[in-house]
Amino acid sequence: MTFIDSWSNTTTFSSIFHDLESSNLNYVERLWSSWYLYFNNDLFATGLLFFLTHELMYFGRCLPWFIIDRMPYFRRWKIQPTKLPSNKEQWECCKTVFKQHLIFEALPIWLFHPVCQNLNISIDVPFPNWKIMTGQILIFFFAEDLWHYSFHRLFHYGIFYKYIHKIHHRYAAPFGFAAEYAHPVEIMALGFGTVGFPVIYAYVSLHNQQLPPLHLFTICIWITLRLFQAVDSHSGYDFPWSLNKFLPFWAGAEHHDQHHHYFIGNYASSFTWWDWGLGTECGPLAKKRRQDMQHKNAERKAR
Repeated sequence: MTFIDSWSNTTTFSSIFHDLESSNLNYVERLWSSWYLYFNNDLFATGLLFFLTHELMYFGRCLPWFIIDRMPYFRRWKIQPTKLPSNKEQWECCKTVFKQHLIFEALPIWLFHPVCQNLNISIDVPFPNWKIMTGQILIFFFAEDLWHYSFHRLFHYGIFYKYIHKIHHRYAAPFGFAAEYAHPVEIMALGFGTVGFPVIYAYVSLHNQQLPPLHLFTICIWITLRLFQAVDSHSGYDFPWSLNKFLPFWAGAEHHDQHHHYFIGNYASSFTWWDWGLGTECGPLAKKRRQDMQHKNAERKAR
């Protein structure tokens, strides 16, 4: 019997949280436990948790970029400074994305708990060691990036672009809300990279005791980070303090904005190494890198 299963249901969320203060759980773990104990229905609690996490993290991350778009001070860091989305464009995009979430993503999200049960994805407390969670999230980032690169590149061929991916390219100068503005087929195909690899990992760890098991909290953290990355890469801004200035292999907005501007190349989501290694970089920066490489090759041959 797990910690959550062994606790009897109390009247209010706050009273449950208060009762857990005497436990050895940290603040976040007490919130997590209180959530499941309050609803006393793991299927409903997991579904609602997953749905709220997705909606609050996605639209919550979009809001600061919407505000920044309205502030002239930040135009100096706008990658395409002459192309600012109007309030109407952003509102229409926001409504469309939310409708798609309700129609195409809500049901799979709400049915995720049976997957957790079958694959031994834990919802119990305490949470795993932070080193274990970090390692698993890094695996998901790497795997999702390769998946995203492959399918994104596929969606730029022929009928795949014409009937599916063209919708996402409605905005040549992207903004936060446009991160998940896409055809349902694209949403499902690219979305598998975010949800599918944790499921695959959980399946493998179920049959390989050397791999640490997966916790639902780890998946929530991973999805939050992936949503932040997707929204930020569509923000249209490249700051001196942006992550790609400290991690050269991090794609960021500069990398993806070029993709929307030129409609080709820069297919990866999080990292630049696939585009660099497979020759699909685009934009002025890629042109400079190719010229530098050609110059070095010419010098090498001249020796």
